[in-house]
Amino acid sequence: MAHANPRRASAKSWRVRGGELQFEAGPLLMAVLNCTPDSFSDGGLWSGDRAVEHAQACVRAGAMIIDVGGESTRPGAERIDAPEQIRRTQGVIHALASWLRAEGRRDVAISIDTTRAAVARAAIDAGASIINDVSACMEDPDLAVLAAAEGVGLVLMHRVLDPTKDRWSHEHRASLVEGDIVEAVAAALAERVREVAARGVALESIAIDPGLGFGKTVHENLSLIAGTSRLVAMGHPLLVGASRKSFIGAMTGESDPARRVAGSVALHLEASARGAQLLRVHDVAEHAQALAAWRAIRELA
Repeated sequence: MAHANPRRASAKSWRVRGGELQFEAGPLLMAVLNCTPDSFSDGGLWSGDRAVEHAQACVRAGAMIIDVGGESTRPGAERIDAPEQIRRTQGVIHALASWLRAEGRRDVAISIDTTRAAVARAAIDAGASIINDVSACMEDPDLAVLAAAEGVGLVLMHRVLDPTKDRWSHEHRASLVEGDIVEAVAAALAERVREVAARGVALESIAIDPGLGFGKTVHENLSLIAGTSRLVAMGHPLLVGASRKSFIGAMTGESDPARRVAGSVALHLEASARGAQLLRVHDVAEHAQALAAWRAIRELA
């Protein structure tokens, strides 16, 4: 089977603003911090001081990245303009960055989850060192220019549909992607890498994300996890975010996202075994414990 990119060695580190994140000890945890009223699992829980306190708890539990977002990307979510996203996120990022400096935790990075350059600019000014863009810089090409100029880490995610047009995974009865889903996602991400690199973003600063749940069927989401090693072979840090998503509910019969923790951990451990370097999670303590046990047994192999 032809691959979108020549096979490369898996990434050992990720260059972000201010340094590098290392993967020698296994995958790093990126904690979800949704400063939104309408996210699918934790909407309305975190804002202002409560968001900062939750982020601090996530760091203490083992998160190495805090991913702050001011706009939900669940299926059918309403789009939020840049000023409102900034209002929701900039103060939280500034307070968290100040706390991290005071604690001497320069090893922990802050990410802004946005598709808009203006929001990313405000977040970087407040202390963010990573941009996590679910549109892979397709909504706002200026975001790649900003990432290049500031030397931040950049996550490029694959999606089939804009969230305003998307549905939950179990509602997709037929594939929206032609051919093998892993090959299609790899090819699409390779093209986005080429595009942002042409705009000046260093290859060492680019991470990729297959976009579990974004326009994929339940079977396709599972196939992407099973195909993790093929995506890792593209040579960029691979972020996997299965946390609490609807396809886990479809497999397990659990309708409450907050009760999908065990399924999330299981899928993330499988992705880790296949080489994933970054795990985007809601439940940091549970994942940290599972990874500690996973690392211990792997050290005996």
